[in-house]
Amino acid sequence: DSTQNAAAIKSVIDNIDGAIDKVNSERAMYGATQSRFDSVISNLQVSVENQTAARSRIMDTDFAVETANLSRAQILQQAGNAMIAQANQLPQQVLSLLR
Repeated sequence: DSTQNAAAIKSVIDNIDGAIDKVNSERAMYGATQSRFDSVISNLQVSVENQTAARSRIMDTDFAVETANLSRAQILQQAGNAMIAQANQLPQQVLSLLR
């Protein structure tokens, strides 16, 4: 009778050990999945921070300075065009003086 009890107890313990192993296996699987989720969340947070910083740089652009830079570039271009026009007229003026 005690042999049967010992065998029954061993069988129960073996079943419990098997269940514990299965639980540990599932916990490891869920832990790995959670780790991947944590990594994805971290990457998304960095992406949001980068996009927020980029948007901030765009929104914080000093429009007055940029308008002044554009005006300066346009004035320089117009001055360059005027100088080229005068340089092109100079040979014609020399020819008219020689006639």
